[in-house]
Amino acid sequence: MDKHTARGLVNEVTGGRRMRRRRLQPWLRDLARENVLTINDLIWPIFLTEGVGTREPVASMPGVSRLSPDLAVDAAKRAEDLGVRALALFPNTPSELRDETGSEALNSNNLVCTAVRAIKAAGVDVGLITDVALDPYTSHGHDGVFGSNDQQIDNDASVAQLILQAQTLAEAGSDMIAPSDMMDGRIGAIRASLDETGHTDLPIMAYAAKYASAFYGPFRDAVGASGTLKGDKRTYQMDPANGQEAEHEVELDLAEGADVVMVKPGMPYLDIVHRVKSAFGVPTTVYQVSGEFAMIEAAAANGWIDRDKAIMESLLAFKRAGADGILTYFAPEIAAKLAK
Repeated sequence: MDKHTARGLVNEVTGGRRMRRRRLQPWLRDLARENVLTINDLIWPIFLTEGVGTREPVASMPGVSRLSPDLAVDAAKRAEDLGVRALALFPNTPSELRDETGSEALNSNNLVCTAVRAIKAAGVDVGLITDVALDPYTSHGHDGVFGSNDQQIDNDASVAQLILQAQTLAEAGSDMIAPSDMMDGRIGAIRASLDETGHTDLPIMAYAAKYASAFYGPFRDAVGASGTLKGDKRTYQMDPANGQEAEHEVELDLAEGADVVMVKPGMPYLDIVHRVKSAFGVPTTVYQVSGEFAMIEAAAANGWIDRDKAIMESLLAFKRAGADGILTYFAPEIAAKLAK
């Protein structure tokens, strides 16, 4: 069959509608693009460690390092210069300060509080999002505290500790707190406590649909929890098989006072991002977690994928699914590219 005959058949079956016409020229592809990634979409997670001038590479996350508070100030200034509007802070607490109840989380001079105050004192104009969870502080690596039988995490005892942690972070100057623990009722309890103590304007970003995922390994390395974690977190984090449950979790957190909700992990849960945004229409963030980051870096290092294109495609996928904000370790790199 020659080209002219094929053209007739194609026109007949398509009714003359040729979708490729919109794709042939770069300017028209840009015009027809449904989703656009901007610097405003990016939140940069950084890890903290003790010391001064200390930078500790995280072996399982190429290019990512734990930073002492003074270097966290430098990172915040870099973010401001690039136009990245917010940082999310996570500590690697020294082992000697970890205990069964995560008491270091309540220390007003802990790593996160110290870094928050240092960044604020430097006058850096970035939002500081601080994690409310006990796993970087507990000797057992869990997000809460164990009950009297040491068999499972005690929900209500954990919430009592999380309330105090949230207060500590609020008083240090956090711009947003982000409970990531997945205890029942903690958003409402924290919101009530913050309101009672004059922090009515402090927003809460709830890790509302956080799954018991295999993709968190490098993060646990970064915060020093890999070697301490006893058992798993399936009694409080969500079953990866469940989708409808995510909507129930988000609904509860919103009813309790969450201002922003998060889905974690990211790429394996694009359907959940879409469901949450479609069902509730509220500001929705997604975390491109450490395992996702590490896979891209490892595949790129082996020459199996085009690194830059894979990063951008993954971030656009989050936007397409409905995310308003993306926590990603690629934030400074992508911001620099978007600014060009």
